[in-house]
Amino acid sequence: MKLKRVGAPVPSPDGKWVVFDCVDVDLEANTRISHLWIVPASGGESRRLNPTPNHEERPRFSPDGKRLIWTSKATDPTQIWMCDFDSGSGVLVGKPHRVTNLSTGADGGIWSPDGKNIVFVSAVYPDCKDDACNKQRNDELKKSKIKAKIFSRLFYRHWSAFTEFKRSHLFVQSADAVAAGLWPASPASSPSPSTRATGERLQEARDLTPGDHDVPPFNLGGQDMYAISPDSQEVAYTSNIDEVEATSTNDEIFVVPIDVGHASGLPTTNSQAGGSRYPKPKKISTSPGADTTPLYSPNGKSLAWRSQARAGFEADKWRLLVQDRQLAKTRDLTEKFDRSVGSFAWKPDSTALLFAAEDHGGAPIFGVSLGTEPSRPVGGGAPELQADDLVFGGDMLFFTRMSARAPNEIWRMDSTSKNELATYSLDSALKRVTHMNDALLSQIDMQPLEPFTFKGANDEEVQGFMVKPSGFDPNRKYPLKFLIHGGPQGAWGNEWTYRWNAELFAATGNYVVVMINFHGSTGYGQKFTDSISGDWGGKPYVDLMRGLDYMEKTYGFIDKNREAALGASYGGYMANWILGHTNRFKCIVSHDGMFNTESAYGTTEELWFPEWEFHGPPWKNRELYQKFSPHLFADKFKTPTLVVHGQNDYRLDVSEGFQLFTTLQRLKIPSKFLYFPDEGHWVLKPQNSQLWYKTVNDWVDQWCK
Repeated sequence: MKLKRVGAPVPSPDGKWVVFDCVDVDLEANTRISHLWIVPASGGESRRLNPTPNHEERPRFSPDGKRLIWTSKATDPTQIWMCDFDSGSGVLVGKPHRVTNLSTGADGGIWSPDGKNIVFVSAVYPDCKDDACNKQRNDELKKSKIKAKIFSRLFYRHWSAFTEFKRSHLFVQSADAVAAGLWPASPASSPSPSTRATGERLQEARDLTPGDHDVPPFNLGGQDMYAISPDSQEVAYTSNIDEVEATSTNDEIFVVPIDVGHASGLPTTNSQAGGSRYPKPKKISTSPGADTTPLYSPNGKSLAWRSQARAGFEADKWRLLVQDRQLAKTRDLTEKFDRSVGSFAWKPDSTALLFAAEDHGGAPIFGVSLGTEPSRPVGGGAPELQADDLVFGGDMLFFTRMSARAPNEIWRMDSTSKNELATYSLDSALKRVTHMNDALLSQIDMQPLEPFTFKGANDEEVQGFMVKPSGFDPNRKYPLKFLIHGGPQGAWGNEWTYRWNAELFAATGNYVVVMINFHGSTGYGQKFTDSISGDWGGKPYVDLMRGLDYMEKTYGFIDKNREAALGASYGGYMANWILGHTNRFKCIVSHDGMFNTESAYGTTEELWFPEWEFHGPPWKNRELYQKFSPHLFADKFKTPTLVVHGQNDYRLDVSEGFQLFTTLQRLKIPSKFLYFPDEGHWVLKPQNSQLWYKTVNDWVDQWCK
C-alpha cells in the first residue's frame, strides 16, 4: 500500500522533461489519489508538479510545450484544467484554471497539433441537444425519489455499474478561448459563446460524435482510442455501431473533420450542441472483429491501428494495420508475426512503428518498417522486459516497465542509429528514468521469478513460473500455493500486480508459489490461445495437473501433502472444476468463479464471450455448457473451499458465488464466503484489499501450515 503507482510517461515536446501521474494509497482513509509528477527526461529526481490535495491525472503538453492540461477532481464532476509551463525550470507558471465546464464533466483531453483545440470525452444523454438539457436531466434524477429503471435493450449493466442511459461522446473546444481568459471558469457558470477583442466568435464545446453510440467504447484503460491528424483537421476514433452491443466486438475506426470549416461538401448530421449540422463520420475500417486505438503518423500520410480479424472473439490476435490516407489502402504489418500487438508508437520519421507484444511471460519491444512487403518485426532483444505505454519524445522512446519484483517505473530507449530498428531493442539501450519506489523496495527481500517448461496436454510444451519465499532453504519442505490465472486468455509473467501478487503470497507464511500458463494463455502464439475455446475443463486442466506433477517430482522441497489451489475469474472457474475432479489439494480459494455455466450466461453482460467460448447460447449448445459446468460435479466435492465474490461483479454475477457456497454448505464441506457488497470483479478499495489478502492467506494457512 505504500508503493507509488506510476502512470504513463508524457514527454515534453522539447525532450527535456517527462510528466506522469502517480497514485498514492492512503490505507487509513481508504482512498487512492493520483498526483502529477515531473522528472528530467535524462533521469534524476522526481518531484510533485502541482502540490495540491486534488486528484489529478492524465497530463498532456501543448504542441509548443508552453501549456499543460490534465483531468482534475477538484470539482464534481471531473473537468479538464490547464496551466502555463516553463520548460527551463520545469514548473507550472501562474494559477491553474479550468478548461471545460460541461455539467456532465470531462476527461481524456488531447491537444490538436496546431494547439488551437482540445478534444475530450464526456458522457451525455444522446437525445439531449445541449448541455442545459443534460444538466436538467441529471438534476431531475438526483431529486427523484424513484430509483427504478426501465430497460429495453442490452447492455443494461456493464462491468460494475448499471446503465445511466448516457453515451460517451467526443467534444472539441477552443484552447485559445481559455488561454485568453475568455472562457467562464466558475463551476456554477454555464459555457456560452465568447468574443475575442477582434470580435471573433468563439465556439462553446461541440459534440463531434452525436448519436446513440459510445465514443470511445467501454474500456479498462490503455492507449487512447482516438487521435487528431497532424494537420489538426481530422479526428479518428473508435466506436461500435452494431445493433446489439452485448454480442459484438466489432469496434470500428471512423474519421470526422474537427472543424465545420473543413467540411465543405461532406454529408452532415445533427449535433448534440444546439442541433446544428456537422460533418457525418466516415468508417474506414473493414474487419468484422475489433478495430481500435488509431494513431496518425507524424507526417500525416498514414493512420495505424490495432485490429482483430474474427467477429465476437475478444482474444483474437491483435494485428497492426496501416492505411495510406491518400490511397485509402490498408496493410497488415504483422501478418508474419504470431503475437498480439499491444501499445505502439510511430517513429518520429514515420518510417516504422515500435510496439510491445506478450511473449513467454514478458512483453518486449518490437519494430516493424513500412516497407513495400510485410516483414517479420525485429526486436525482442530484452525478453524479460515487460513494457507498456510506449511514446516518443524526440528520438527517445519512453515506456513503463515492471517486473515480478517491482511495479511500474518509467524507462527510455535511446536510438544509436535513426535507420536501424533493432537498436531500440538492445538491452544496452535501456535507461531508467524514475526511481519512485527504490527506497521502499530496497528494504524488501524478494526472490526472482523462475521459469520452467514441461509436457502438457497433447504432449505440447507448456511454460510455468515459480517464486520461492524469502530466506529460502532447499533442505526444507515448503507448502505450495498454486495460482490459476483468469481470462482465460491471459498469462502469468514477469509483471507486478496488486491483486494477486506472487511475491506477497510467497512471503506470507513461507510458501512456494507455482503458476502455469496453460493452453489458452496469451504470449505463445494464436493457435495456443485458441485451443481453450470449447474446452474449458479439458486441456487447461491437464496442463495444470501435469505441471504440478512435474514440480513435485523435480523439486524435493515442495511438500505435496500441503498444497492449495487459488484462482479468480476463469481461475475461479478452474478452482470450481478442480473441486469436482481431484482431491489432491488441502484447500481451494474460488474468487469470482463461474459455477453454473448456464446461469452465468443469463447473468453476464458481454454475451460475445460465452457465445464464443461455448459455441453459442445455451439453448443452441446445451451439451457443451453442461459438459464443462462445475455444478454438475458437486457429488464429488470434498475439498475445504473459501468463496469470494463482489456484489457489483457483472462479468460473473455474485449469484455464482452464492450457488457455490450454498452447495458446499449443504454438503457439509468446510467453507467460508468472503462477500464484498461494494466491489466488482476486482477488489480495489485499500482496506478491502487488505482484508482480502488476510482472509485468503489465513484460509490457506488453516489447512496447509
